[in-house]
Amino acid sequence: MPLSEYEQRVLDQLEQDLGQDPSLHRAMSRGPRTPGRVIAAVAGVVVGLGIVVVGVVTQIPLIGVAGFGVMVAIALWALLSPRKKPVPVSSDAPRGAAPRGKPHAPKQHKPFMERMEERFERRRERGDF
Repeated sequence: MPLSEYEQRVLDQLEQDLGQDPSLHRAMSRGPRTPGRVIAAVAGVVVGLGIVVVGVVTQIPLIGVAGFGVMVAIALWALLSPRKKPVPVSSDAPRGAAPRGKPHAPKQHKPFMERMEERFERRRERGDF
Protein backbone atom coordinates (compact mmCIF):
# COMPACT_ATOMS: atom_id res chain seq x y z
CA MET A 1 0.00 0.00 0.00
CA PRO A 2 1.65 3.23 -1.08
CA LEU A 3 1.94 6.21 1.21
CA SER A 4 -0.26 9.23 0.71
CA GLU A 5 1.35 12.53 -0.29
CA TYR A 6 1.03 13.83 3.25
CA GLU A 7 2.64 10.72 4.75
CA GLN A 8 5.47 10.88 2.22
CA ARG A 9 6.12 14.56 3.06
CA VAL A 10 6.13 13.79 6.79
CA LEU A 11 8.52 10.87 6.26
CA ASP A 12 10.86 13.03 4.16
CA GLN A 13 10.79 15.72 6.84
CA LEU A 14 11.63 13.14 9.53
CA GLU A 15 14.58 11.89 7.47
CA GLN A 16 15.92 15.43 7.12
CA ASP A 17 15.46 16.16 10.82
CA LEU A 18 17.27 12.97 11.84
CA GLY A 19 20.20 13.82 9.59
CA GLN A 20 20.62 17.23 11.24
CA ASP A 21 20.46 16.10 14.89
CA PRO A 22 24.03 16.41 16.31
CA SER A 23 23.33 14.39 19.47
CA LEU A 24 21.95 11.50 17.41
CA HIS A 25 24.99 11.71 15.14
CA ARG A 26 27.33 11.49 18.14
CA ALA A 27 25.42 8.55 19.60
CA MET A 28 25.38 6.64 16.33
CA SER A 29 29.03 7.31 15.47
CA ARG A 30 30.42 5.80 18.67
CA GLY A 31 32.17 2.47 18.39
CA PRO A 32 31.56 -0.65 20.44
CA ARG A 33 32.43 -0.99 24.09
CA THR A 34 35.87 -2.26 24.95
CA PRO A 35 35.93 -6.02 25.56
CA GLY A 36 37.94 -5.63 28.76
CA ARG A 37 35.28 -3.41 30.31
CA VAL A 38 32.50 -5.82 29.36
CA ILE A 39 34.38 -8.78 30.85
CA ALA A 40 35.11 -6.80 34.03
CA ALA A 41 31.44 -5.81 34.29
CA VAL A 42 30.21 -9.39 33.93
CA ALA A 43 32.72 -10.55 36.53
CA GLY A 44 31.68 -7.72 38.86
CA VAL A 45 27.99 -8.57 38.55
CA VAL A 46 28.76 -12.24 39.30
CA VAL A 47 30.78 -11.20 42.38
CA GLY A 48 27.93 -8.93 43.50
CA LEU A 49 25.48 -11.78 43.08
CA GLY A 50 27.78 -13.97 45.15
CA ILE A 51 27.79 -11.35 47.90
CA VAL A 52 23.98 -11.26 47.81
CA VAL A 53 23.87 -15.07 48.20
CA VAL A 54 26.33 -14.89 51.11
CA GLY A 55 24.10 -12.26 52.73
CA VAL A 56 21.05 -14.48 52.35
CA VAL A 57 22.83 -17.59 53.66
CA THR A 58 24.26 -15.76 56.69
CA GLN A 59 20.94 -13.95 57.21
CA ILE A 60 22.68 -10.59 57.43
CA PRO A 61 20.62 -8.19 55.32
CA LEU A 62 23.36 -5.55 55.22
CA ILE A 63 25.65 -7.90 53.26
CA GLY A 64 22.86 -8.67 50.78
CA VAL A 65 22.14 -4.98 50.27
CA ALA A 66 25.86 -4.31 49.78
CA GLY A 67 26.04 -7.08 47.17
CA PHE A 68 23.08 -5.62 45.33
CA GLY A 69 24.76 -2.20 45.46
CA VAL A 70 27.93 -3.70 43.97
CA MET A 71 25.92 -5.28 41.14
CA VAL A 72 24.11 -2.04 40.31
CA ALA A 73 27.30 0.05 40.50
CA ILE A 74 29.24 -2.30 38.22
CA ALA A 75 26.38 -2.48 35.71
CA LEU A 76 26.09 1.32 35.60
CA TRP A 77 29.87 1.62 35.25
CA ALA A 78 29.76 -0.67 32.22
CA LEU A 79 26.68 0.89 30.59
CA LEU A 80 27.60 4.53 31.11
CA SER A 81 31.25 4.20 30.13
CA PRO A 82 32.52 6.10 27.14
CA ARG A 83 32.84 4.01 24.02
CA LYS A 84 35.75 3.76 21.65
CA LYS A 85 35.53 6.13 18.74
CA PRO A 86 35.66 4.39 15.39
CA VAL A 87 38.94 4.84 13.56
CA PRO A 88 38.34 6.72 10.32
CA VAL A 89 39.95 5.15 7.29
CA SER A 90 41.65 7.67 5.03
CA SER A 91 41.75 7.20 1.28
CA ASP A 92 45.56 7.28 1.22
CA ALA A 93 45.88 4.43 3.75
CA PRO A 94 47.27 1.13 2.46
CA ARG A 95 44.78 -1.56 1.49
CA GLY A 96 45.63 -3.83 4.41
CA ALA A 97 45.02 -1.09 6.98
CA ALA A 98 41.23 -1.18 6.73
CA PRO A 99 39.43 -2.09 9.97
CA ARG A 100 38.08 -5.59 10.39
CA GLY A 101 34.45 -6.33 9.82
CA LYS A 102 32.04 -6.04 6.98
CA PRO A 103 33.21 -3.80 4.16
CA HIS A 104 30.91 -0.85 3.71
CA ALA A 105 29.45 -0.04 0.35
CA PRO A 106 29.68 3.55 -0.83
CA LYS A 107 26.90 5.65 0.61
CA GLN A 108 23.85 5.84 -1.58
CA HIS A 109 21.89 9.05 -1.59
CA LYS A 110 18.51 7.51 -2.29
CA PRO A 111 15.44 8.38 -0.26
CA PHE A 112 14.67 6.15 2.68
CA MET A 113 11.52 4.67 1.19
CA GLU A 114 13.29 3.78 -2.07
CA ARG A 115 15.98 1.90 -0.15
CA MET A 116 13.36 0.07 1.90
CA GLU A 117 11.41 -0.89 -1.21
CA GLU A 118 14.59 -2.23 -2.85
CA ARG A 119 15.41 -4.30 0.23
CA PHE A 120 11.87 -5.65 0.30
CA GLU A 121 12.06 -6.62 -3.38
CA ARG A 122 15.44 -8.35 -2.89
CA ARG A 123 14.08 -10.35 0.03
CA ARG A 124 10.98 -11.32 -1.89
CA GLU A 125 13.07 -12.44 -4.88
CA ARG A 126 15.29 -14.57 -2.64
CA GLY A 127 12.31 -15.98 -0.78
CA ASP A 128 13.42 -14.78 2.66
CA PHE A 129 9.88 -14.43 3.96
